[in-house]
Amino acid sequence: MPTRVSLQAFGGPEVLRFEQSPVQQPGPGEVWLEQAAIGVNPLDLSQRSGAVKVPLPSSLGLEGAGTVAALGAGVTNVQIGDRVAYATGPLGAYASARLYPAERLVKLPDCVSFEDAAAVLFKGITAQYLLKSTWPVGPGSRVLIYGAAGALGQLMVPWARHLGAFVIGVVSKPQSVERARAAGCNEVLVFDAATLADQVREITDGHKVDVVYDPIGRATFEASLDCLRPRGLLVSFGIASGAPPAVEVATLNAKGSLFLTRPSLAAHTASAEEYQQRAKDVLQAVADGIIQPRVWRRYPLAEVARAHADLHEGRSEGTLVLTP
Repeated sequence: MPTRVSLQAFGGPEVLRFEQSPVQQPGPGEVWLEQAAIGVNPLDLSQRSGAVKVPLPSSLGLEGAGTVAALGAGVTNVQIGDRVAYATGPLGAYASARLYPAERLVKLPDCVSFEDAAAVLFKGITAQYLLKSTWPVGPGSRVLIYGAAGALGQLMVPWARHLGAFVIGVVSKPQSVERARAAGCNEVLVFDAATLADQVREITDGHKVDVVYDPIGRATFEASLDCLRPRGLLVSFGIASGAPPAVEVATLNAKGSLFLTRPSLAAHTASAEEYQQRAKDVLQAVADGIIQPRVWRRYPLAEVARAHADLHEGRSEGTLVLTP
């Protein structure tokens, strides 16, 4: 019988419940997907804790890969037996099998395993839209990327370098510096809010950076603004340290007519067409060796609470994958 993880109340990893679930028949436009690998992402933790609200009771997980086992009426884009993956809602990836909308499935090339797909697709699409749409990075771009040694950073850094950027990576602790350098950073800084902007100014001969990619939130917000050149862009897209503070519009003017945006994966994959295009770009980048899936640890689905605890405590050095 299939198994799944359910969320009945917000809280720490201990609120996650592992339970059996029935086999379901897919409705129109749906498939029944037998999953082989499931990605764990920081957004999952925010939803579990209640920092990002989801209706309760709920399930968790937005990223998985597996084999199509049954088709609902009207499904023509995939067939039974196809190897597929996905990286958007509806929630429910934390399961050994599930229903899923057929139009949001991405066919996997032979060179990409289920595990690699579950490790790279959600974060890869995030990297893709941040680097190619939010700010089109190109030759000569100067970019600052927080979490350069983390799972998302290890995709963004080499992709930004491939596009021609000069990359300053920021990490939270000295032990992460070498991992960030290995990902391709030109320079790596250990975060200190009091000194970061001056360090960036020195590295760039006073020019500072064109764009800051900041998934941290409250703890880094002011320092991020101060690292930007006039008319630079702060991309605030995460809440690892809490939601960023409110900002006076006049502050953006005073610091050099800065731009500020708060993008989301959902807004950049709203249509099936745009979602498929971005996903295919990610898989092509994997095939071309531009980015590489990096699985740090695999956990049985029943040990999902341990995976959440490891990610929350900052013990991971890459992507975490659940296996049914």
